[in-house]
Amino acid sequence: MTRTRGSRTRAVTMVLVAALLATACGGPAGTTEGDDQTSGTIRLLTPIFEGADGKTVLEEQLDAFKEEYPDITVEVDYTSYGKLNEKLTTSIAGGRPYDVMLMGVGWIPPFAAKGALAELDENQQELAERYNERVVEPGIYQGKVYGLPIMLDTRFGLYRKDIFAEAGIAAPPSNFAELREIGRQLTVRDASGKLTRAGVDILSNDLRQTFLPLMWANGGELWTSDGQPAFNSPEAVGALQLMTDIILTDKSEDFGFTQPGATGLPLAQGRAAMMAGHNNHLLAIEEQAPELIEEDKIGFFMISNERPAMFQGGTLATVSAKSQRPAAAKALVSFLTDEQASLAANEQRGNVPALNSLADSDYVQSNPAAQFAMANLDAAYSEGGVPAWLEIRGDFKAAIESALLGQKDPQQVLDELVAKAQAAIAKG
Repeated sequence: MTRTRGSRTRAVTMVLVAALLATACGGPAGTTEGDDQTSGTIRLLTPIFEGADGKTVLEEQLDAFKEEYPDITVEVDYTSYGKLNEKLTTSIAGGRPYDVMLMGVGWIPPFAAKGALAELDENQQELAERYNERVVEPGIYQGKVYGLPIMLDTRFGLYRKDIFAEAGIAAPPSNFAELREIGRQLTVRDASGKLTRAGVDILSNDLRQTFLPLMWANGGELWTSDGQPAFNSPEAVGALQLMTDIILTDKSEDFGFTQPGATGLPLAQGRAAMMAGHNNHLLAIEEQAPELIEEDKIGFFMISNERPAMFQGGTLATVSAKSQRPAAAKALVSFLTDEQASLAANEQRGNVPALNSLADSDYVQSNPAAQFAMANLDAAYSEGGVPAWLEIRGDFKAAIESALLGQKDPQQVLDELVAKAQAAIAKG
């Protein structure tokens, strides 16, 4: 059933993208009379600020925006990341695009390539002063700035300092060999062989977002310099082989032991000694076992082998190329990505601020995961990069699962993914 639903979703997306291509090409902003004025009603689509708390935060920020721009009215449509792609493409293909659209890292090239996004009035040298270069890159396509970051979603290693200390392990792993060795050493099973503590948990995080930082850490890349898929290279295969070895050879975790979004986080429960995780897993630990934070029992480490690597996702603000109020839309993007509003958004979600200036904020100074992420942005890598990315990224989960279950070997898995990527790129 899962494959059927996924096939239907991909089919719907392909139809929507085709419609988007037919209606959105060209990319100039709307040119109605008065479109250069910061006035009028604009529509905002957002996958963040969800829930009652999130809506309250956004409403407070929009009240502040209204004080600065009293002639602009903002209509908000809340959605989720799961429904965002369909909502975006449907609105554009239907001829009524949102003026301001918040979207994820990796989403800019697909929409910019179709002429759906307006170029933002940003000087890249000035952006380099406000942000780490790695943070700005996902908003740039073919040398033009189409998106500005509001927040970052990062993935790196987390570990239990107390469990490491009890085993006499002085530091977290610094390479793949140490990761496997420590994982084996800290794995615990009962007399029947049932797993009671995973030495390393690679399943609580999204599998694609676990594989990619391992690939980058092993020296691999998603794409070649001319935009061809490179994620079946020896370095990429080695990263997937590591994941497979952790499950099938080392038995440091059992498939199904946990899954993304599970109610209880194994690291917080003492059911895992370390994990590949998300920066806001710290919030889950604070909720489930606050004493671990109070007693400084949670540590962080960069995933490393040939080089250190951290996965960097996030949310960027963009303007529709067909907006009838581009000046007003760009004013809202500038507001949402500036210090006040972006800090409020990050605090609400427990995420990592994109602006360099917020590293000294009270929020970051009180959040060790955010501090760690911001201190290591020089080693951050982002997914995406080519227009075909949104068509293929959903295929990674099932493919990686087939390797972890021993159904296919890592080389075969990645070769098949690359073939799908090549087919998607060839379609244009």
